Amino acid sequence: MKRFSWIMGLILCVVCTVQAKDRVIERPPFLAWSSSNIEVDKIVMSDTVTTVYIKAFYRPKYWIKIASGSFLKDEKGALYPIRKGVGITLDKEFWMPESGEAEFQLLFPPIPANVTSLDFSEGDFDGAYKIWGIQLNEKDFRKSALPKGAVIHKINKKAELPVPEFAYGKATLKGQVTGYQKDMPSSGQLRLNDPIRWLNYAEEVTIKEDGSFQVQTDVITVTPATLVFPFAQIPCLLAPGKESTIIVNTAECSRQQSHLQKDNKPYGKKAYYGGYLADLQQELSDNSIPSNLVDNPSKIVKDVAGKDINGLKDYFLEKRLNTYKQIDEASLSSAAKEILKANTDITTAIGLFMGKDIIMRAHVVSQKLNREQTKEYYTNTKIEFPVDYLDVLKDFTLNEPVDLYAPEFAYGAGIFSSRKDLMEEKLGTNQGILFQMGEAYKCYRSIEDFTPLTAEQKAVLEALPSPAYKQLLTVLNDKLLKKIELNKQKTGYKINEIGKVTNEELFSTIISKFRGHVLLVDFWATWCGPCRMANKAMIPMKEELKDEDILYLYITGETSPKGTWENMIPDIHGEHFRVTNDQWAYLMSTFKIGGVPTYFVIDAEGNTTFKQTGFPGTDTMKKQLMKALKK
Repeated sequence: MKRFSWIMGLILCVVCTVQAKDRVIERPPFLAWSSSNIEVDKIVMSDTVTTVYIKAFYRPKYWIKIASGSFLKDEKGALYPIRKGVGITLDKEFWMPESGEAEFQLLFPPIPANVTSLDFSEGDFDGAYKIWGIQLNEKDFRKSALPKGAVIHKINKKAELPVPEFAYGKATLKGQVTGYQKDMPSSGQLRLNDPIRWLNYAEEVTIKEDGSFQVQTDVITVTPATLVFPFAQIPCLLAPGKESTIIVNTAECSRQQSHLQKDNKPYGKKAYYGGYLADLQQELSDNSIPSNLVDNPSKIVKDVAGKDINGLKDYFLEKRLNTYKQIDEASLSSAAKEILKANTDITTAIGLFMGKDIIMRAHVVSQKLNREQTKEYYTNTKIEFPVDYLDVLKDFTLNEPVDLYAPEFAYGAGIFSSRKDLMEEKLGTNQGILFQMGEAYKCYRSIEDFTPLTAEQKAVLEALPSPAYKQLLTVLNDKLLKKIELNKQKTGYKINEIGKVTNEELFSTIISKFRGHVLLVDFWATWCGPCRMANKAMIPMKEELKDEDILYLYITGETSPKGTWENMIPDIHGEHFRVTNDQWAYLMSTFKIGGVPTYFVIDAEGNTTFKQTGFPGTDTMKKQLMKALKK
């Protein structure tokens, strides 16, 4: 018996010794990622294997996949190729459950004990999952010093907001991305919330190998913007002749985006500001009070289900009062509070303006109406605003210089300008920043539609209080005129005449001359922002597939102005068709096209192999085209 006890004790000691060698890292911090679809929940490191516990977050009934070429890489560059998956088969579709959440494990070779950080990568193909800088010692990581040049700005509660100045000039943004690695994404955008160019304008930003970046853009006054990288979105303020600096703290940006770590202690601030209004920019970036009252449409739709238009009005006004209360009680400067209240007013007004659409959408969702029922409901339902519905706007800050600082002013100004007469009535004036921006915006829309400014439009700009409006739009107009001249020399596109055919023969006539080729048919419109973005996004794909037997057909209707269409299509290589309103309506009805863009992939035999409304992304589009080629 003593001998048995001795043996068991020895076995237990051996087991404990082996177990003691296992190192467990729970939810390790990381620097950046290519996608928030997968997260590291835990890493268990032993002498024989490294097990990475993954939690996946993705759309229910859609699949994800982990490549067999996946690997871990330590900070010295050593690679640890994946061995296998547990709960997931490598290179096979893993279908997400109804919950949209799943768990599995990835097994790798053992990692040396002195390794401090790891990168996970599926490889260098498009859409590959990558996580950079997975930290194996959170305690040491938290002891890291502030990034070089980072300054913590103290809040001056008495700080007042400078009155925005107008001048046409360049704003400069410089910065540094902490922990940047050469294989991390190097491309980003500086997206301007510009009331004149609305939400359409962005400057490309390139990160250098040392993690630094610099970009300049033309502005005429203080302009909110967002610096967007795949791993971070940072708000900032720009102004003509001014320089702003930003240090992007990737670890904190990733923590805030994380499903698993968002409630953990912060790793500092997500960004550190310098230069133009640095203390104010820091306050606005750190702010946690949600002043955008329309940024969660699905929640709004759920909240207002069963309410009438007056009930919706009460809903938004109550949210406005509650937000004001939070702002008043917050430990913020007077300047920051003024901006947050302005943004609250702007988004409250947006919610009220969109009231009819919100009420109708809420009914469709709450009653779970199908496509036909929804169509019938929208056709037969009329909701009218009460006469005094928008009288509250006179008490809102919608037409003051402070609005220029508010990130949602650009969005609001675009919406409000569509009802200039109503805004004049409710605000009791047709003067002020809102109306100036509205006039400039209309001129910009003309340029955006490839229609040069008329003498009348130039006179309108001349009459605005600041010459900066005219200076900016004159530069944009001159660029358009040059582009129109260059378009006359471009090739790669063709305008096709359809001839006299019946509606029933229309589509077959369009595609018949291209039979024997794989076709991507794009129903689009010149005024459709997503259509235009998709056309631009597909340029590299079309270049990559240029040697394949694929043709691109573009069909639009008369809602796309002829001049705009003719000036836009030289940059959209392919075969172009412009049909009449009657023909367009027939195509929409026959093929059950609910909106644009809508895409059809047609194989060489004339069979439709793929159809989707809304751009599915270049990866899906390429996959569907290659699939049709193999038939």
